[in-house]
Amino acid sequence: MAAYRWKTFFEEEDRPEKPRRYGVTEMRGPHHSLFSQNLLQDVFDSMGQFVDGLKFAGGSHSLMPKSYIKEVTNLARKHNVYVSTGDWAEHLQRGGPSAFKDYIEECKELGFDTIEIDAGSLGIPEEILLRYVRLVKTGGLRAKPLFAVKFNKSDIPRSGDRAYGSYIVPAQRTSELVEDVNLLIRRAERCLEAGADMIMIDADDVCRQADSVRADIIAKVVSRLGLEKTMFEASNPKTSEWFIKQYGPRVNLFVDHSQVMDLECLRGCNLGKDHVSVLGSSYYRF
Repeated sequence: MAAYRWKTFFEEEDRPEKPRRYGVTEMRGPHHSLFSQNLLQDVFDSMGQFVDGLKFAGGSHSLMPKSYIKEVTNLARKHNVYVSTGDWAEHLQRGGPSAFKDYIEECKELGFDTIEIDAGSLGIPEEILLRYVRLVKTGGLRAKPLFAVKFNKSDIPRSGDRAYGSYIVPAQRTSELVEDVNLLIRRAERCLEAGADMIMIDADDVCRQADSVRADIIAKVVSRLGLEKTMFEASNPKTSEWFIKQYGPRVNLFVDHSQVMDLECLRGCNLGKDHVSVLGSSYYRF
C-alpha cells in the first residue's frame, strides 16, 4: 500500500488550519463550463485542505435547480468550505426594496455562507450599499463587497519602453474611465466599518498581464485595508505568483479550481515555477 505525505512547511511560511483569517483560497465554481458535483467531490477529496471557499461566479446559481445548489453547499460544508454567491445582487434592483431581503433569505435557505455585493454594478448611493451590507450581516451571513479597480490603459508601460536614456513616444490616451483609487478605498473602509467581513478587489485591468501589474495601486489598497480584509482576483497563474512573491502566503486570492494546487505550492515555499522541490524529502513512499 502506498502513502504520500505532503511537505510540512516551516512554521513562519505555513498557514493555520481552516477556518483561516488570512491566506484564504477561494475557488471559482460553475461559470464558463459545467462544474459537476463529481468534479467538486474530486477537488475536495484531493485538495480540500487547501480550499477555503467556493464561489458560484457570475450569478450561475440563479440558473441551477435549488436541489443541486443545496447538494453542493452541503458537500462544501462537509469539507469546511464556505460558499459564496457571485456578483448577482445588482440584478435585484428591478424587484423593488424588498427584493434584497428576500434574496438574503433564499441564500440562507440554499446553504450559502457569504453574499457578494458588486458595488460597481449596483450603481447605487454609498448609503444604500452600506445598508445592504448591514442587511446581510443582520441576516446572519457574511458580507463581501466587490470593488473594481479601473484606470487608463495607456498608463501601463509597454514592455519595450524601459530602456534607459531612450526616447519613448507617449502612448495615446484612451477614453476609458479613470477611477480614483483613494475614493474606492474609502468606500471599502466604510463597508468594513458597517460590518463587511472581506473586501473583494476585481483588479483584472491591473493584473491581466503579470508584467503590467500596477504595484502602486495594489500596495495602496493593501496598506489601507490590510491583507486579512482584502481578497484579490487572480486572473491567471502569473498573477497568483506575483501576489505571493510580493505579499507572501498570507494574501487572500480568488482563483480557478485548476490553479488551487499550484497556488498552494507557491504559498508553501514561494518557489515560483519550481513546484517539484515543494515535495522535498517529506514526499516518500512506504
